[in-house]
Formats: sequence, structure tokens, C-alpha cells
Amino acid sequence: MASESVAPVSDLMTSPDRFVNREFSWLQFNRRVLEETLNTAHPLLERVRFLSISAANLDEFFMVRVAGLEGQVRQGIAMRSPDGKTSAEQLDDILKEIDNLQMEQQASLAVLQQYLAKEDIVVVRPAALKAEDRAWLAQEFEQSIFPVLTPLSIDPAHPFPFIPNLGFSMGLQLTSKHDGHPMTGLLRLPPALDRFIRLPDQKGVIRYTTLEDA
Repeated sequence: MASESVAPVSDLMTSPDRFVNREFSWLQFNRRVLEETLNTAHPLLERVRFLSISAANLDEFFMVRVAGLEGQVRQGIAMRSPDGKTSAEQLDDILKEIDNLQMEQQASLAVLQQYLAKEDIVVVRPAALKAEDRAWLAQEFEQSIFPVLTPLSIDPAHPFPFIPNLGFSMGLQLTSKHDGHPMTGLLRLPPALDRFIRLPDQKGVIRYTTLEDA
């Protein structure tokens, strides 16, 4: 059986294959951060914190690295990276890797939620809210959330509004009560509002619901 040919060292020293793509390498670093969520040597809430850090890192990656590559693609910049890829090729590769990373984040979240539930810390979804929870949440919404909300309509007469980095906004598909026509709305949730709302404890169980569910 013939052995596979090996490229001469001189060829490898001049080949772009000897480099690891900078953006792809950063994603692997963030994956190692995410892997700390599965490290049972850490306290449980520290493992949750690592998941949060991984998500925040990915937000920054989109704002800086992905935005930079997309800008290069729009400008038609053909310069290749040290590993021999164009901006479009890099963007295509890292978006596929980001899909994998986000699925791993969701899987890690599901595992951590199971461990949190064993410690009597749960996130309650709307379908599981009882009548007294909904009444309490309605009062909390009227007093603390509704006064700081400013819904915006999106239509041809108004340009798409500015969305600040790291801001939390909800896109809404609405129906006009006046004529039944569909409408698109944007609801910005101010950073002063906590993302998780603590519901009244129930039999020693610490319960939260998310701001968007509220």
C-alpha cells in the first residue's frame, strides 16, 4: 500500500494552511469558556455565570468581528486573511460555527436549569403561572414596567429606529383594531429593568419569570 505523499517543509512554511483563522480561533476560546459550565468542580451559580459570560462574549463578537467582516463584504474588499480566506468565506465559516456554539449554549442552559431546579431555583414559563402569580405579575407590570415602555410603530412613513448595542428589544406583529390591517411594532425594554423578575417564593422555591414573558 503506497504511503500518502507529504508536502515539503518549504511548501508548508509558505502555505496559508499553517495559520488558524483569527475569528475561528476566538470562537474556540469562547467554547472553552462555555465548557466551564459543565465543570462540576465549580459551584452551580458560578457555572451559570460562565454561561452568561459566553453569551456576552458572543454579543461583543457580533458587534466587532462579524460587523467588521460584513463591512468588508459590502465594500467589496478582496484582501485575504493570513489563512487564505476572503471576508465572505470567513463570514460564512464563522456563522456556521456560531450556529453550533449557540446550540451548545442552549443545551448547557437546559442542563443547568435541571440542576437549579434541584436546588429549588426555577424559571417559570407563562403556561405554568397560576392565577395568583398572574395577578401579582399584572400589578408589578402596571407599577414598575409599563410606565417606562415606549412602543414604536414601524411603517413606510417612519425610518427604522436606532437600536442601541446590547439593548433588549422585542419585535411585535400586531393587528390594527381600527381596520384589521397587520402592523409591525418595536418595543424597547430599558436597561434599568431587570431581565428576570422574581416571583413570590412558594414553599421555599425561588421562582423567576423573564421580562419578555411578563
